[in-house]
Amino acid sequence: MVPIRDNNPISITPYVTYGLIAVNILAFLYESSLPPQSLDGFLHLFAVVPRELSSSFGGIAVNQPVPEWLTLITSQFLHGGLLHLGGNMLFLWIFGNNIEEKLGYVKYLIFYLGCGVLASLTQWYFSQGSAIPSLGASGAIAGVMGAYIIRFPKAEVLGVVPLGIFFPTFRVPAYFFLGFWFVQQAFYGFSSLGMPTNIGMESGGIAYWAHAGGFAFGAILGPLLGLFSDKTPDKAW
Repeated sequence: MVPIRDNNPISITPYVTYGLIAVNILAFLYESSLPPQSLDGFLHLFAVVPRELSSSFGGIAVNQPVPEWLTLITSQFLHGGLLHLGGNMLFLWIFGNNIEEKLGYVKYLIFYLGCGVLASLTQWYFSQGSAIPSLGASGAIAGVMGAYIIRFPKAEVLGVVPLGIFFPTFRVPAYFFLGFWFVQQAFYGFSSLGMPTNIGMESGGIAYWAHAGGFAFGAILGPLLGLFSDKTPDKAW
């Protein structure tokens, strides 16, 4: 099911969510302007390469102009294609504004970037020797979804299920939609452990551990940053 919107109105203008979406789109437009060889070099430089991150943690220089630890942040604004970008921005648009309202602008931005870093480190932990760049906002957005499910479990999510030429819509509670999503990511993550598989980042596919890790860290960090406080719009900072 592809989400369309939720029934969870807000009372602020979610400037940070809008800004994050804009930066991701601008970064993708820049990527799209690069010739293939330059694009490969650009992604290798600013995405997380687990093997190089492992070397940097071990004190081994990787001869890159961008410090490897910094790619834990820069990678969050890169995407591998239009569908990758569009799917991520759709989820951020639907679920991000409510978390921004509850945390406030500054703490929400810290929360978002922090979840992205922790999600990338989760993926790195399970693929420390991989030379395949890992990129995308999915881990950070998974953190937003983890916070959303514990703060608004009963909010309704309207989604559509593409069935050929038919597109039936459904309304389901957030705990069902997001809970199923998390279980799916964790299942695929465990399925990819210790065996050759077409599932997961090692084959150039989806970094499921980043998704599951970001979701779990979001559910933990959200309450620590005031997710359940009665923040009013005039105190959104």
